[in-house]
Amino acid sequence: MFLPCKHHALVKLTNSSAPALNRPSLSTTPTMGSQKWKDCVCAVSVVVALGSLFYAYKQKNNTTKLSHLSPPKDGVEDLIGNTPMVKIRSLSEATGLNVYAKMELNNPGGSAKDRVALNIIKTFSEEQHIHGSKDKKNRVFEGTSGSTGISLALCCNAMGFSCHISLPDDTSQEKLSLLTALGAIVNKVKPASIVDPNQYVNAAKACAESYTDGIGMFADQFENEANWKCHYATTGPEIFLQLDGKVDAFITGCGTGGTMAGVSRYLKEQRGDSVRVILADPQGSGFYNRIKYGVMYDKVEKEGTRRRHQVDTLVEGIGLNRITKNFLKAEQYIDDSVRVTDEEAIKMAKWLCINDGLFVGASTAINAVAVLKYAENLPKGSNVCIIACDSGSRHLSKFWKEALAVDNNLSLSDIV
Repeated sequence: MFLPCKHHALVKLTNSSAPALNRPSLSTTPTMGSQKWKDCVCAVSVVVALGSLFYAYKQKNNTTKLSHLSPPKDGVEDLIGNTPMVKIRSLSEATGLNVYAKMELNNPGGSAKDRVALNIIKTFSEEQHIHGSKDKKNRVFEGTSGSTGISLALCCNAMGFSCHISLPDDTSQEKLSLLTALGAIVNKVKPASIVDPNQYVNAAKACAESYTDGIGMFADQFENEANWKCHYATTGPEIFLQLDGKVDAFITGCGTGGTMAGVSRYLKEQRGDSVRVILADPQGSGFYNRIKYGVMYDKVEKEGTRRRHQVDTLVEGIGLNRITKNFLKAEQYIDDSVRVTDEEAIKMAKWLCINDGLFVGASTAINAVAVLKYAENLPKGSNVCIIACDSGSRHLSKFWKEALAVDNNLSLSDIV
């Protein structure tokens, strides 16, 4: 590429060293114009060469970035945690806040419950010196209407346990199909109050106590402190690091209370009152009144008013009308609560799908609605983190069946 420069130098050398009589005639001597042209070619060649070197440097840097990928894992259970975070642009623009979603739906089992399931099994194994085996005779029992059953089934398969799940018989078909595909034993029971011995949590405990083919372990996610401790050790620190410590508000729903307890405790220890912790609660749940007024009660608990069961909502996985041990660990760190209706959550799910490409489940939609409702209480530019709990694919036959009917052209003012 530098031949024009070399040729130019050669011409000058010939002109200066040859005898006068042997010099080229005027017609073959380079003119001033041709010399300028060759100078230009030389300059362009240098620029092209520098450009090529710069491009190669950039490509090298892009390749270097791939080194941040994690190394291969030893098993599926090692993929749990370290989930990504994404900015929800539509809500950020609408509120003047920086709204981020912690993508717990990216866990291998598709939800934040992977962390809980893994820690419950690990803690039990370490404390009782019991481990999985190829015959999977040792069995994990749980009662769940949300994603915990799926996470337990996945972790059990990976760690050599069998899995038995008791759940309400109106649980979404997607979750039932996933549990069956994962090889879990499914025990469907009628929706009932926790005081009923046949309620799904009580049914799971009874099954665990009567199991004789191996060791039966009742996961007991509502009361088991391995629940909140895993979020204190992992989810909370991850959020703090991903936002460079600048977490101004944390908003999520509450089912067992584990995520709320672990994350809120960690963030409050790091940020004190500089971080606001907000509980997003679906209709029919009592947590809203508990935080606002100190009373665990909702009007749908009146005799003859329920159309479904204890928490009168389409939302699965969050909302409750009793105090759990995990919630008690969270309560002191919660600053406020926001009530969200089914209609608001359904519309928000459609909004996030159409405007941000986020296909999320009911509990995530509730968290997002809570951001809109609470935004006026936060300074502009605040960093707000919500939990993106699971994908909409687990809610197609119930929650998303309603959301599909929502107009794609809805506005945020149509939601709240």
